Amino acid sequence: MLDRIKASLPSLAPAEQRVARLVLADPRAFANLPITELARRSHVSKPTVVRFCRSVGYDGLSDFKLKLAGSVSEGVPFIHRSVDVDDKTSDVVVKVIDNTVAAFLKYRNDASSSVIQKATDALEAACKAGKRIEFFGVGNSGIVAQDAQHKFFRLGVNTIAYSDGHMQVMSASLLGPGDCVVVISNSGRTRDLMDACDIARKNGATTIVITATGSPLATAGNIHLAADHPEGYDRYSPMVSRLLHLMIIDVLATCLALRIGGKLQPLLKEMKNNLRNKRYT
Repeated sequence: MLDRIKASLPSLAPAEQRVARLVLADPRAFANLPITELARRSHVSKPTVVRFCRSVGYDGLSDFKLKLAGSVSEGVPFIHRSVDVDDKTSDVVVKVIDNTVAAFLKYRNDASSSVIQKATDALEAACKAGKRIEFFGVGNSGIVAQDAQHKFFRLGVNTIAYSDGHMQVMSASLLGPGDCVVVISNSGRTRDLMDACDIARKNGATTIVITATGSPLATAGNIHLAADHPEGYDRYSPMVSRLLHLMIIDVLATCLALRIGGKLQPLLKEMKNNLRNKRYT
């Protein structure tokens, strides 16, 4: 919807262009503000706001705002709302959260359930056969690997997480058929991760890679879970990719928990009770 508005800018009257730019700058605010405030912020009259809505193919302001609100709530990634040095704290809160939510919902819309099922099948097979399940990641992805180990350990699955490149290469050398390794990287260009993934795969282990489409790592594994979020590297860029990777790990852990079934419930209950008993009252 917003791409269409952006493309129509040259054909709009100058006053209507100001309304269009207000939409593109903050779609969520536009969907929620009254016409008086929209006109004031655009420096146009209220009839001009209505004319803009009709110029881009809607019956009027109400119809336009309804469709716009639907697009935003469904997570259609409108624009990357970059954080600016002049932003107030309230602006930063909205932009960081909106960018994160948009990335999550874009993944929800693009994710391949068949690929996630293949990854779950591999993890389940390794778990039931008593084989090794390992998580590799460096930097921010190393934090995700540690979190993944924690989540799977709660399920009674013996796992190891490595964030050191040399340890990853050595551990991959010890993997074999039936073992499973999950390799996590946003850029997919870390040499040690690439080497470790290649070694594990050649030794017969199933390699699941969580990385961007088109990265070198994407084709190095047996199963590719595409996590497409272009990360900015300026000082104001939020680490959305790390949160996206954590969410994918949550999906895999939940799918595996459902596969394990009823015997998991008493185990989790016992863990919770034991932890509760250790707390101060």
